This record gives sequence, structure tokens and C-alpha cells, in this order.
Amino acid sequence: MGRMTGKVALVTGGAEGIGATVGRMIVAEGGSVMLCDVQIDKAKALAEELGESAEAFELDVRELDQWHAAVEATVETFGKLTVLCNIAGISEPGNVVDVDLDSWQRTIDINLVGPFYGCRAALPAMEKTGEPCAIVNIGSMIAIRPAAFVAAYSASKAGLVGLTRSIALDCAERGVPVRANMVHPGAIRTPMYDRYKYSGMDTPENIETNFAATHPMNRIGEPDEVAKAVVFLASDDASFTTGVDFTVDGGGSIRS
Repeated sequence: MGRMTGKVALVTGGAEGIGATVGRMIVAEGGSVMLCDVQIDKAKALAEELGESAEAFELDVRELDQWHAAVEATVETFGKLTVLCNIAGISEPGNVVDVDLDSWQRTIDINLVGPFYGCRAALPAMEKTGEPCAIVNIGSMIAIRPAAFVAAYSASKAGLVGLTRSIALDCAERGVPVRANMVHPGAIRTPMYDRYKYSGMDTPENIETNFAATHPMNRIGEPDEVAKAVVFLASDDASFTTGVDFTVDGGGSIRS
């Protein structure tokens, strides 16, 4: 019996990268998953590959009505919702002076407002189960150690830390069996990372070297390394853990 047996998860960003890896791991550990993404064809293809324990739903995390529909579809398909993994996110370069204002707003809307909407829509369904439930939000080592060249990303992920801790405290104080935690990745080999690596700002080799150097372990992380942390926090193995910052960043957030 896997650590996710009996669990039903809604995973955003579920079409690729960390989200897809989390979806695979949840099913491998005995759980069921609703893969939510704007890239619905990719999400459907993965759900079909994973079998009857997976389904896909088209979701733009910036739209609260779509969130309510996604939660409803998850409950209708699998009978309940016990885990929410807010993984969808974007990162676009720009400091405070130069960042495009549309990019700023888009980043805040997807990375911070999206998880807020997700928790707002999912919490009532999770509370209704009466079962131990979990929210896992994806942050970044940049939430702990901000970077000058990504002002919007730094702000959105730092804001998500405060939101996650507020939810953790609220649920604990109300006696609701829902835990809320964060996983903070460093640079991970995903499509988001590849957009920087092949951006043309430098050679791919130099960009990889520079990103790796931000981690004392001096390499790029892999999606499964993040997914293992997410699934641990989503499972009952973390039953007395809430409001934590779980770093998967090769030491990047504590480097001197």
C-alpha cells in the first residue's frame, strides 16, 4: 500500500515539469489525481497514460470560477478532494525599474492569486471530507533569498509564504484537519528552466553553469527530487507538519 492510498489530489501545472512528475508519483503511490492545466491536450495525454486513477481538467488558475469547476469535477470523478498541490507558475525576468507591467501583473496573478483562489475553492471540499488533508504550495529558493533580476517572481513567491502560513494557522486554530506547507525548489530541469537556458541571453552552457553555481551542490535539480518532497508533505507521513518551508535547492537558500 502506497503512501497516497485513499488520497485524491488536484494538481495544477499538471501537464509537464514538476506538476506532471507529482501526478505520476501520486498515482504510483496509490492515489488519484486531477491534472489541471491550460495545456489541456498534454494533461489529457498524461491522464490517459496513467489510467483510471487520473483525469485532466482545463484550468486557468487566474479564474476563480474555473477553480470552483475544477474542484467540483474532482469530487464528481473521484468522490472527494483531500490534497491540493499548487504547482502552476511562471518566471519572467525584469527588475523593478524595467519589468514590463503586464509581466508583473501576470506573474502575481498566476503565482500568488492563483494559489489563493485554489485554496479558497478547495478548502470547503477538503473540510467536508473530515479526513486528514493537505495543501502543498510550490515556492522557490528565491522566496527565501530574493533575486534582483526577477522582481515579480521574488514578490509572488515571498507572498505565497505568508499565505501558506496563514492557512496553516487558520486550519489548526479552527481544528480543521488540513495542513498547509511549502516546497521551495532551486533551479530544476523543467520547461521553465529551459526557457532561461535557451533564451539567447548567453550560451546554453554558460547559463547552465551560472544557474548551477547558485547551488552549493553545483548542479541543476531534477523534477523527481521536488516531487518526492511534495508527496511526502501531502501524505500522512507528515501528519504533524504544517506551515513549513521545505527546501529542495541544493543549499541555494543558505549559501554565503
